[in-house]
Amino acid sequence: MDSNMLYSIGELSRRTGLTVKTIRFYSDKGIVPPTDRSPAGYRLYGLDALARLGLARALRDLGLDLATVRKVLEREASIPDVMEACADALDVQIQTLRLRRAVLRALARRDPTTMEMDLMHRLATLSQAERRRLMDNFIDDAFRDLHANPEFVTLMRSAMPELPDDPSPEQVEAWVELAELCQNADFRRALRRAAEDQAQEPSPHDGRRVHDGLDQAMRARIDEAVSAGVLPASANTAPLTDSLGSLYADAFERADNGDLRRWLLARLQLSADPHAERYWQLLATINGWPVSPTLAPVYTWFTMALHRER
Repeated sequence: MDSNMLYSIGELSRRTGLTVKTIRFYSDKGIVPPTDRSPAGYRLYGLDALARLGLARALRDLGLDLATVRKVLEREASIPDVMEACADALDVQIQTLRLRRAVLRALARRDPTTMEMDLMHRLATLSQAERRRLMDNFIDDAFRDLHANPEFVTLMRSAMPELPDDPSPEQVEAWVELAELCQNADFRRALRRAAEDQAQEPSPHDGRRVHDGLDQAMRARIDEAVSAGVLPASANTAPLTDSLGSLYADAFERADNGDLRRWLLARLQLSADPHAERYWQLLATINGWPVSPTLAPVYTWFTMALHRER
């Protein structure tokens, strides 16, 4: 092919499949400048115009703007650098679209008011940094001017909701409910009571593992009693409550005396707070953790049995 051959816009259109209007637009924007003009004043293009148009079309199909296309064609930016930057931008767009899809599906599962729909959209589309800041502010406000157990506050700060890049509708709904729960005055008061209570009492010997062990032992023994038809108001509960009380006394280094039952009642009432339990359930849903079976019936049974014996 003759490298000196010149092409009209119509010829470029036939060779590239682009419309005359598109080629003229690219020419006006400096993407494919004309090499010469005919005696009648029509634009003429050299052989390099075919290559420039082909690359311009490919880059535009990938979503690049005209300014970036021109930089690539003028060698002001390398193709690998541009592709990497575009891929990063697409990652952000894809994440945004996935989140938007999850919000739409979550909304489709309910019949929200305009205000509820706006709230869900605003809370769900917060950035990860904004979500973290919201939770940090909640914890700061909840424990401000309070002599709280540092381990308890550290636990709250270490267990943060991390909405995944491709959340399910359930995770979006859980995050929105959690954000609303953190503004609940009753929940904040329950947290402060729990923190104050734990600040005045020694922690168990082995922290979380002991708490889990106590919960498992309580559930197993109370489930066994319930299966046997033992009601919390029954006199037959005394051996069981004594046994469980001894487990708590040993774990928390407390004397197994008359005051232990009052302490246990106060602690169980805090542990059974429905807001607190819901908080951890929502957190597990958002983060994809296994959701622990509710202990509310177990705590309620034990609390009623202790009340009977007072």
